Amino acid sequence: MVNLRRIMNIQLYPYTAMVCGSTQGIGKACAFELASMGARIVLVARDADKLNQVKQLLPNPHGVEHESIIADFSNPEQVRAAMHAYFSSGEKTVNILVNNTGGPASGKASDAETEQFLAAFKQHLICNHILATACIPGMKNSGYGRIINIISTSVKAPLPNLGVSNTIRAAVANWSKTLANELGAFGITVNNVLPGATKTERLTGIISANAARTGNAVDAVEHKMLEEIPMKRFGAPEEIANAVAFLSSPAAAYINGINLPVDGGRTASL
Repeated sequence: MVNLRRIMNIQLYPYTAMVCGSTQGIGKACAFELASMGARIVLVARDADKLNQVKQLLPNPHGVEHESIIADFSNPEQVRAAMHAYFSSGEKTVNILVNNTGGPASGKASDAETEQFLAAFKQHLICNHILATACIPGMKNSGYGRIINIISTSVKAPLPNLGVSNTIRAAVANWSKTLANELGAFGITVNNVLPGATKTERLTGIISANAARTGNAVDAVEHKMLEEIPMKRFGAPEEIANAVAFLSSPAAAYINGINLPVDGGRTASL
C-alpha cells in the first residue's frame, strides 16, 4: 500500500500542537488526529478530570510527552495567565495552534443583549488572540507555524437564529485573514475550518432549541436540517479533524488565509 503520509509530507513529528476545547467533540477529534500524525499535544480546556482522561488515551507513536492546561475561555485573563505560566516554565515552542471553543447560544440578533455580544467576543476573538500572540514568537523562531481556527460556515452565509454567533464568527474570520497577511513571510499560515452540521453536543443543543422555539418535534427539526445538506447526513468530528490535520502539515505550506467549509456541500456560496 502506498504511504500517502510519506509522499505528501503530512507527518507532524517533532512538532507541538496546542488544541483548545479538546476534551470533547471537534477539539478532541483534532487532538487525536494530530497525535496520530506524531505531534506532541498540549490539551487546553477547563475540566481537569476530562483533560487527564483524554491525555491518557492520546496516540503516542514517537513516545512524546503530551501535556494539558486548565483554562476557562469565559475568562480571558485566566487564559492569559495560563499561557504565561506555560511558556515561562521552560523553553517551549508551540508550532500548531488549533483555536476552538463552544459557540454562543442560539437566538435572534435583534433579541440579544449587548452583554451577550461582549461575552462571545471575549470568549472567541480575544481568547484566540491571547493564544496566538503567546505562540507566534516560537513559531517565528522555529520557522514553522500553523494557526487554525474552528469557526462556522456562517462566515460565508449567516445561519438562521444564530445572531450572536454569526456576528462574532465573522469578526474572528477577518482577524484571521489579517494575521495571515502579517505572518506569511515567517513561514506561519493562518486558516479557518468551517464545520457545517456536525454530530456534537453543540448540534444537539441547537436542534433542541429550534424544536422548542418552533414547537416542532426534534425529529422533524433534524430531518429539515438533513434535507438542506446535499450529502443527507451530519458530519463526524473526525471529518473536521482531517481537514485540520492537513492544514497543520508541511504539505499545506502554501495554503494561507482561507476559509475551508467542511459541511457536506450545505453552504450555497462558493
